[in-house]
Amino acid sequence: MKMSSSSTKRQNLLASGIFLLAFLGHRSTVDSVELTFELPDNARECFFEEIKKNQTATLEFQVVTGGQYDVDVQLVSPTQEILYKQVKTQFDSHQFTAQASGVYAACFSNEFSTFSHKLIYMDFQVGDEQPLPGIDEHSTVLTQLESSSQEIHKSLNAILDFQTHHRLREAQGRKRAEDLNERVLWWSLTETVAILVIAVGQVIVLRNFFSEKKPSQMSYSQFK
Repeated sequence: MKMSSSSTKRQNLLASGIFLLAFLGHRSTVDSVELTFELPDNARECFFEEIKKNQTATLEFQVVTGGQYDVDVQLVSPTQEILYKQVKTQFDSHQFTAQASGVYAACFSNEFSTFSHKLIYMDFQVGDEQPLPGIDEHSTVLTQLESSSQEIHKSLNAILDFQTHHRLREAQGRKRAEDLNERVLWWSLTETVAILVIAVGQVIVLRNFFSEKKPSQMSYSQFK
C-alpha cells in the first residue's frame, strides 16, 4: 500500500518526536556532584565519592568570589595517596582513572587566608556517559535520525557546560564590579570628608589672621 507524501512526512516527524523524547528522558549513569559552596577563612572542606576500580573520574573547580580568587586543592585516594594537588589556584580540571575501589576525597583548603571567605564551584563526575537508548543495541550503521540525535545530545551537553561557565564568569564579574563600586564609594566619601576638613581649617586660620590686634592697638591698650 502506497502512502502519500504528507502521511510519510507526518510519520517521520512522529518518529523524530518519539526519538527526541526518549533522548530527553534518558538519564545517564554518570555519578556527578555539582555544587557551589562557601569556604570560610581558616577552613578546610572535603567531599567524598565512592569510585570503582578502572572507572574514570573528573574533578573540576573554580573560585567564584573571595580574596585573591585562590584555593588549595587535594585529591586523596582510599590509601591516602595524594593523586592531585594544587596550591593557591583559581580554577583547574583533573581527570584520572581509579586504580582501586574505595572512597576518594576532594579537599579544598582556605587555611592560608585569615579573613577572606571563598565561594567555590565544584563538579565531580564519575563514570562514562552511556550512549542513547537503542543506538548501541545494533551493529548496523546508524541511520540519519540516530546520527542527528547523537549530535544533538553532544551539542546539548556542550551547551550545558558553556552555560555553567558563563554563569560562573558572570557571577565573578558582578562580584568584582560590586567590590570596585564599594571601593570607589568609600574613596569618594573619604575625599569629601578631607575636602570639608581642609575648608573648615582654612576658614579658621583666615579668621585668626583677621582677628589679631594691630601693634598700635596693643600699645594703646597698654597705656590705658
